[in-house]
Amino acid sequence: MKYQIDLFGVLLPSLMLWLVITYAIGALLRPLLERAGVYRFVWHRALFDLALYVCLLGGVVYVSSGLLS
Repeated sequence: MKYQIDLFGVLLPSLMLWLVITYAIGALLRPLLERAGVYRFVWHRALFDLALYVCLLGGVVYVSSGLLS
């Protein structure tokens, strides 16, 4: 896995890219979960969203490590 990404001469940590990708996936997933009624069964929505983000981030990093190696 590359630990740095060259973006127009600026070196960025690869985790920064994965964080942005995960945020986009989460932003698309949250309205779907709301329409499906999942949030009716959730005690604390902000904690659920944070846990969902962390799980999605783990999945994105895992998938990316398999693609780049």
